[in-house]
Amino acid sequence: MEDKFLFAFSNNLKFLIGDMSISEFAKKVDIPQQTISRYLLCQREITLHNLCKIADYFEEDIDFLIGRKQ
Repeated sequence: MEDKFLFAFSNNLKFLIGDMSISEFAKKVDIPQQTISRYLLCQREITLHNLCKIADYFEEDIDFLIGRKQ
């Protein structure tokens, strides 16, 4: 994933998580907390499987999550 998409994903995920703790969100989407933290810090590319889990949880389009649509 290009850096601009990593950055957009990180920002969009931060926005969508809002006031929820990373730990709570990680449990809800069944993704390890450390993995979510790395996504938020742009330190790890997201897998397609996890991208789908997050998109489904928030009922958002994948293109929105990675910054291809607004």
